[in-house]
Amino acid sequence: MKEQSLGRLFLGKWNTMTLVAVAVGAALFGTLMVFGSIPIFANTYLTSAMIIPVIVGGLFGAVPAFATMLIGNFVADLIGGWGFWFDWSVGNGVLGLFIGALPLYGARIDEGIFTVKHAIIYAVCCVVGNAVAFGLVTPVMTAIFYAADLEITFLQAFAGGIANTAVLVIIGIPLLFLFANRYKKRSNLKEEE
Repeated sequence: MKEQSLGRLFLGKWNTMTLVAVAVGAALFGTLMVFGSIPIFANTYLTSAMIIPVIVGGLFGAVPAFATMLIGNFVADLIGGWGFWFDWSVGNGVLGLFIGALPLYGARIDEGIFTVKHAIIYAVCCVVGNAVAFGLVTPVMTAIFYAADLEITFLQAFAGGIANTAVLVIIGIPLLFLFANRYKKRSNLKEEE
């Protein structure tokens, strides 16, 4: 394992596989936002789509997870016929940065490295990411671009943040352990003489 700068870890790996993962991830994220969700509040859902950035972020990094969620939210807006909500797309993208930050604190899913310490840091990142994305970024952008009532936005952000965190932590952590274990077994293959 060669050491990389924090900037490189933050940007993630960019190659053909990453581009395909972002494109497929965004399409799946958007589709699951519309068809794999349970309504919990006004235009706010408990969604299985949050599993997608866990996979993309875990394997490719923060910026690919950002792109997946940003583009995926646009796809959901298009499929759902809700109109385009740039503020929520950017909010989801910001959350993707926090979800995909795994390599910044030493987790390397594709090398089989994900410990309990990494899981705790990941859970904290999910909570903080939701707070920043939907408690700060989305309301500010809503006020700037749409001059909308922030009371509803904060209520939606609160409900969505709790739902997102639940999916990201309850399903995301076992999924990351599963992927790390899979890659660890793959990397421990030895050539027989």
